[in-house]
Amino acid sequence: MQTITATLVNYYHLCHRKLWLHAHSIQMEHTSEAVAEGKLIGDSSYTHRSDKYTELVFDGVKIDFYDAKNRVVHEVKKSNRAEEAHRAQVKYYLWILERNGIKGAKGVLEYPKLRHTEGVELTDADRKLIPQWLDAIARIVDSESCPPVINKANCKKCSFYDFCYAAE
Repeated sequence: MQTITATLVNYYHLCHRKLWLHAHSIQMEHTSEAVAEGKLIGDSSYTHRSDKYTELVFDGVKIDFYDAKNRVVHEVKKSNRAEEAHRAQVKYYLWILERNGIKGAKGVLEYPKLRHTEGVELTDADRKLIPQWLDAIARIVDSESCPPVINKANCKKCSFYDFCYAAE
């Protein structure tokens, strides 16, 4: 069983097929203009952030911007189109921090292109749900076969679009 990363948690909430493919080292992000644009937005929106905040890497997660003084995880995203998945990713970060003794941390989702921020907190309900997410992710990753295409509107913007719909 591989380590469950925050990316896998995010993909679990987006598309189980994308989750399975990514977990099996089939990654298309390097060919995606949308991914490149998101990286550019993340890199150029808060240019002095790395001077002020810490990067944390542990337990399968990499938090790019952590404000240790105020215990705040900052997560930058291009758009709020996948907001549920973004929230889940930040909640997973908060859950991992809590499991490692950092209590009371909070999260902030930042959408610089939209000029919008959203606070994220870990609730008792989340603490019960996250282990269920992890079990479901493990089952999907360990499956012999790739989940089917989901045929949703957001598929057209996905880096796996050509891969999933090549036969059509």
